[in-house]
Amino acid sequence: MASLLPPSPTTTAPITKHSTLPWTSSSSKPTSLIHFNPPSYKSRRGRPGLCCNSILGNDIPEDFLTKTLHLDESNLLFPVLQYAFSQFEEISSGWPETQSWEVLDSLLGRRNLKTSDFVVGERLGEGSFGVVYSGAIVPKNVSVDDRIRKSPRRLEMDGRFKEKVILKKIKVGTLGAEECGDFEEWFNYRVSRAAPDSCAEFLGSFIADQNSLQFTKGGKWLVWKFEGDRNLADYMNDRSFPLNLEEIMFGRTLQGLDSVKRNALIIKQIMRQIVTSLKKIHDTGIVHRDIKPANLVVTRKGKIKLIDFGAATDLRIGKNYVPNRGLLDPDYCPPELYVLPEETPIPPPEPIAAILSPILWQLNSPDLFDMYSAGIVLMQMAVPNLRSAAGLKNFNTQLKSVGYDLKKWREYTRLKPDLSLLDLDSGRGWDLVTKLIAERGFLRKGRLSASAALRHPYFLLGDDQAAAILSKLSFSK
Repeated sequence: MASLLPPSPTTTAPITKHSTLPWTSSSSKPTSLIHFNPPSYKSRRGRPGLCCNSILGNDIPEDFLTKTLHLDESNLLFPVLQYAFSQFEEISSGWPETQSWEVLDSLLGRRNLKTSDFVVGERLGEGSFGVVYSGAIVPKNVSVDDRIRKSPRRLEMDGRFKEKVILKKIKVGTLGAEECGDFEEWFNYRVSRAAPDSCAEFLGSFIADQNSLQFTKGGKWLVWKFEGDRNLADYMNDRSFPLNLEEIMFGRTLQGLDSVKRNALIIKQIMRQIVTSLKKIHDTGIVHRDIKPANLVVTRKGKIKLIDFGAATDLRIGKNYVPNRGLLDPDYCPPELYVLPEETPIPPPEPIAAILSPILWQLNSPDLFDMYSAGIVLMQMAVPNLRSAAGLKNFNTQLKSVGYDLKKWREYTRLKPDLSLLDLDSGRGWDLVTKLIAERGFLRKGRLSASAALRHPYFLLGDDQAAAILSKLSFSK
């Protein structure tokens, strides 16, 4: 599927043993159900929330004015804006959600984007539905000559273009591209407001109004603030991983620890950020459905952010959810294949879907789909011979042969994996990964949610370990 950074190839064929990112259609038996308490909140108006936080379509979330606009209740504007947004919600209740967001952006002083606002730079990658470029915002009163537009190198060297961006061109004339682009735009708007720290900062979209160089008139472009042009997969492909992320993640080189413990701390920091971001989007009712290293961008400040929401589904209103179909990567998707049981009906109209969504979430725990994928990412980070495509494929084949029981896999595998990083601290990492990479089983139990994973001992320091680290740890440039 199309990605903010260079993605894996996409196909639209039925899923087979060797297919990559297919649209699936299976006749396997329906899965069982599980009892789960979904996330909830109360709105400022006193009505109970559904299962998510959003700005439009439901109530104003508790933290929108405080976190997005950086206002608190002591500010004189707080009650005024609170009332204004409630009125805006009523006025815009019949609008398409993306249209409401665009109007809201205008009210907040964010400009409408157009072709002339940007200069396109180096091509970063291409997926089935889009092409990704680096680029920059054109400052006011700056004219862009053809030499700059035709030479990415000149753009990089030109000091006038300081606001860097990532641009994705949605392919024109490719089956499914327009729909996928619309979904990606919708989910980026949604997540950037409901869980802004979990994803790359989305600036908006524009429709090309001319035919020139990379632009095709009528084609859609999506724009993100530039936060980094390398994803976790790029770093994992380097033989020095995870030490190649040490200074990025911690700002310094860790001293006083051997290389094994340094590696373990880096991986733990990455994994904590991944799971925290998943918890945030799951709290809004969104399931990503395509968690993998290529869809985790590493920012220059050491933050891990989710990208590529083209396969995501919002189960609050049934957005991008069709029973028996789903865009997935077989290397990372769980054995159940679908985010909900196959007998789940087509979503009803959005208002009814929103009312029913807490029940659906409670019965099926769809967020556990992403947690299996997160477990595979942890295994790849911790076990070097699983980082290659061939190694991961062999692992998945063997894992399937033992019924997705990681403990049995460890007992019978011939891959001779190095599990030393997972075995540290009495095997806390190993215990966590066995509770993520598992079949749902009877009553759909057997896998940790993001909230439960963050409470696992793997992410907690015992008193003795904390004291040892504090006494030994020092920093040097």
